[in-house]
Amino acid sequence: MLTESLNCNTIYYIMQRAIINISMPPAMAKRIKKLAKEENRTQSELLREAFRTYEWRRDWAKIKAVGRATALRMGIKTDEDVERIAG
Repeated sequence: MLTESLNCNTIYYIMQRAIINISMPPAMAKRIKKLAKEENRTQSELLREAFRTYEWRRDWAKIKAVGRATALRMGIKTDEDVERIAG
């Protein structure tokens, strides 16, 4: 076993990765490379974070849309309306 041969208590995980090729304008690729270098990160790490941020914003936009529709349906316009309904 790997951990036994190393004589330590560290657990090693091998993460599976999918390789995705994307295209972008050269200027954008240059900015990604520069920013990754400035932050001492890989370009992959930077783009993974960008995707997670995009996904988070998209999810919150959906939640807010449901909240707006619910507020409209229930006639909620102010914080006082929320307190009145919540009781």
